[in-house]
Amino acid sequence: MPSPLLEGHGLPCFEQITPDLVHQDIPVLLSQLEQQFTELETTLQSRMDRCASISWEEVMQPMQRIGERLRWSWGVISHLNGVCNSPELREAHAAQQPEVVRLGNRLGQSKVLHQVLCRLRNEPSEPLSPTRQRILDSELLSMQQRGVGLDGEHQTAFNQASERLAALSTSFGNHVLDATQQWTLKLTNPEQVKGLPKRALEALAAAARDSGDAEASADEGPWLVGLDMPRYIPVLTHADDRTLRETVYRAHVSRACQGELDNAPLIEEILGLRREQAQRLGYAHWAELSLASKMADDVPAVEALLEELRAAAYPAAEMELEQLKACASRHGAAEANALAPWDITYWSEKLRRERFDLDQEALRPWFPLPQVLDGLFGLCSRLFDVEITPGDGEAPVWHNDVRFFDVRRRGGEPIAAFYLDPYSRPASKRGGAWMDECLGRHRTSDGSLVLPVAYLICNQTPPVGEAPSLMSFEEVETLFHEFGHGLQHMLTTVDEPEAAGISNVEWDAVELPSQFMENWCLDQSTLMGMARHWQTGEPLPQDEVDKLRNSRTFNAGLATLRQVHFALTDLRLHSQWTPQLGLSPDELRRDIANTTTVMDPIREDRFLCAFGHIFAGGYSAGYYSYKWAEVLSADAYAAFEEVGLDQEDQVRATGARFRDTVLSLGGSRAPAEVFKAFRGRVASSEALIRHSGLQAA
Repeated sequence: MPSPLLEGHGLPCFEQITPDLVHQDIPVLLSQLEQQFTELETTLQSRMDRCASISWEEVMQPMQRIGERLRWSWGVISHLNGVCNSPELREAHAAQQPEVVRLGNRLGQSKVLHQVLCRLRNEPSEPLSPTRQRILDSELLSMQQRGVGLDGEHQTAFNQASERLAALSTSFGNHVLDATQQWTLKLTNPEQVKGLPKRALEALAAAARDSGDAEASADEGPWLVGLDMPRYIPVLTHADDRTLRETVYRAHVSRACQGELDNAPLIEEILGLRREQAQRLGYAHWAELSLASKMADDVPAVEALLEELRAAAYPAAEMELEQLKACASRHGAAEANALAPWDITYWSEKLRRERFDLDQEALRPWFPLPQVLDGLFGLCSRLFDVEITPGDGEAPVWHNDVRFFDVRRRGGEPIAAFYLDPYSRPASKRGGAWMDECLGRHRTSDGSLVLPVAYLICNQTPPVGEAPSLMSFEEVETLFHEFGHGLQHMLTTVDEPEAAGISNVEWDAVELPSQFMENWCLDQSTLMGMARHWQTGEPLPQDEVDKLRNSRTFNAGLATLRQVHFALTDLRLHSQWTPQLGLSPDELRRDIANTTTVMDPIREDRFLCAFGHIFAGGYSAGYYSYKWAEVLSADAYAAFEEVGLDQEDQVRATGARFRDTVLSLGGSRAPAEVFKAFRGRVASSEALIRHSGLQAA
């Protein structure tokens, strides 16, 4: 029997994959793949020497098989490292990672393969489809960026830096996870937790029980505060005790910035190595390298969009800050004229309640996870003509929380499936939310079709006692967001695996479907299809729906400015920062804050040390993608507004068009072309600025 880690196809048997197997099997796999690739190179070189014609199938299919076997096995390990982290698994992952990177470099730097792909593009034995042409262009750019044009010591240095960067990225993420886990604060005085809603108190008491206080209860305590989002956000939002808010805020913004977990030296090393890598490849800096494979033309084009949004958001944010001060003053708060960062979320919630009479926490009972899923699946049926049904028990899972679902066309033809891992598990699961690929759509060597399977990972409030997971509206939006990524992965109709789903989609366009789906959370039909009280079944009262809708643009200036600040910091760190600049990365970020924040970061704020998106994720010189794609997603949603959201036939027709372009075509065509096929024109930022309520400002 093959090892469950070397199966290479189908759904993984997660519970059988142990750290020992990683140590045992990955070297075997890498050796096999290296040998297969060497044999392929020999065959291709022989054909080149004979000037024989080379077909797509002779090159791309064996390459896809090699790539898929590596992606399958290493992908399972990386997935488990994110959702079932343990010291043993982490060590096994770190031990094998350099060799995985080495094989990636070997494939990406093969001179033979590069020559063959150039010939295939320039002198194909048969005409290439536009999709195959685009895949080849992308493959050749990728090889160029992986150092295929380098020789000798330059290539050796490049490869060593690649391995080092992969290790640094893993260490950075582990440090953030550890720093988040290690900090806790035990509270025993009921005065300290005054203002916190019952649900938050239950979560804090549950955390205390898990850490050894067997008698802990929501009413009596003790309560254990932590820095994971389900415990951190309620404290910042609701705790009347300002000292508690300050303590927790300072701990959160200073994560991973001291002692053994200090990420500051890693940041400087990562930025330095990325700049060197870019310059070895002939780029001025990492941002130029990053943008070469994205939808945006260059750094000035990104800066121009961010400035357009910054200019619209800044005056609105200043006005919003004054409104928060006025609110604090009306409540007689001593801090009214000197608000600090740990006051913003708290007074925002107070002002939101004043202005809209909206208590976000009180709405949780109307958003139990099972009904939110019903609403989400109903929307997918309405827009994209698909049926989603539970498939629990059909597939192996990695934790009891995990569910499995089947996706079919109306009429029953299976087209995809997905896993959903919804709840926060601070001890073993990294924070945030993401979609990843379990299986991608492709055809096997015998021509049979492999259907896509997605991982959908969230970190929402877990069930407590008899109650299901009662979601905040933000958690609902997060679920819809990740499901948008999942839809692009699952509803693809492209059979070329290199361009199916999210493969070969430019990074700054990949957030289009996810942010598009968020818009539907406030659509009347969708909202009323999911917002029902978990105990009584009563629908969410219409006046609460109106409040949610009216509050949509609340503090949009501050929210937009925050994203612009992150995006600009990322872009300038990767285009301007060098050790010779005379500023640390943190100081450069503070310099940018002068025009992108209305409240200076506090001295202890070391946000960069936990900025995993750019130092441990794929967003380096690409964080702007959220805003770039938001322009696309707002404009896409505007197409539905224009036909009338209550015009069911028109909505369904527009949804089908969105499915058959954005969700179906994946990376087979350029994103601007795909968007134009859906919208009939190029994208405009007008809808985003209108949706954000920033026009008046």
